[in-house]
Amino acid sequence: MAGIIAVTGANGFVGRALCTEAVRRGMVVRGITRAPCVLPEGVENVVVGEVNGDTQWEQALTGCDVVIHLAARVHIMHDKSHDPLAEFRRINTAGTIRLALCAIQAGVRRLVNVSSIGVNGASTEGELQFTDQDVPDPHNPYSLSKWEAEQALQVIQSQGMLEVVTVRPPLIYGPGVGGNFLRLLGAVYRGIPLPLGLTRNFRDLLFVGNLVDFLLVCAAHPRANGSTYLVSDGTPVSTHTLLRGLAHALDVPSRLFSVPPYLLQWMGNLTGHTAEFQRLLSSLKVDNEKVRRELDWYPTYTLSRGLQATADWYLATFKE
Repeated sequence: MAGIIAVTGANGFVGRALCTEAVRRGMVVRGITRAPCVLPEGVENVVVGEVNGDTQWEQALTGCDVVIHLAARVHIMHDKSHDPLAEFRRINTAGTIRLALCAIQAGVRRLVNVSSIGVNGASTEGELQFTDQDVPDPHNPYSLSKWEAEQALQVIQSQGMLEVVTVRPPLIYGPGVGGNFLRLLGAVYRGIPLPLGLTRNFRDLLFVGNLVDFLLVCAAHPRANGSTYLVSDGTPVSTHTLLRGLAHALDVPSRLFSVPPYLLQWMGNLTGHTAEFQRLLSSLKVDNEKVRRELDWYPTYTLSRGLQATADWYLATFKE
C-alpha cells in the first residue's frame, strides 16, 4: 500500500494492535490521538484534541492515502451523562462526518470506518445470522450514533470524492482487552463459580488479530469500496463453552454450575443488570460469506488460538 496509513484512536485496544501489525508489514503509520501518548515503535503520533464536529483533522491527514477510523465514544453500561444519545452523536456521528470531509480536503483516497454489529440489532434467533442486507435495528444510543454515521458516509461515498468501507465487528477480544471480557477472564482465573452451565446460546466473537488483518485488507482491496462487511472468527460459541475454553487456556478448573437461563434473566432484571445478563444468554451470529466471496478473506486465528493468546497475555500481565 503506497502512502501513509492513518489510524484514529491509535492508543486504544484495537488501535495499538493495528499500528503494530501495520508497521510489521512495512507500512508508514500515523497514529492520531486526542492527547500526546506513547504509541508502538515506528508510529508517528499526531494530536487532534477532542473528537467532534469541529475537530481539525486536516494536518493529521496530510499525505495520507488511507485512514482507518477507530476513535469513538464506546458503549457504556451505566452511562451517567445527562443526555447519552447527544454525547454519542457528538463524537461518533458528527466526529466521523467531520473526519470524512477533512479527509477529502487532505486528498485521502479511502476511509475505513469501524462501526458496530449493534447497528444490525441486539441478538439473533434460532439459526438466523446477521448480514449486511438486514434492515438496521440499532438498539441503544451507541449503535444508533454509529448507524447515523454510516448513513452520512454512504452519501459522501456516493458523490465519488472519497472511498468508504464500513466494518461492523461483534465483541472483540485479545491481548489488551478491557471491559466485561477482562472481568470475565479475571473471574475464571480466580475460580469464581459462575451460574452459566446451562447456557445454549451461540455468539460470534472476533479476535483482535483477525480484525486487524481484515482492516488492512479493507484498506487496500479494490472491491471493498462502498461495501459494508460483517466479520467474525467464524465459530459461534455458547457462553458456557467460551468459559470452559478460557479456563482451559488459563490452565485452571472450569467452575460452572447450572441455573436455568430464565432464572438468570430474572436475576438480571431484579438487580438492574438486564443488559449484562442478556448478552450472556442471547445469541448473536454473523454471516461471513460476503467477506469470503468478495475479498477472499479468512480468519488467520481460530477461536481456540485467539483465546489462548488472550489467556497468555492475561497471565503475563495480571498473574500475582
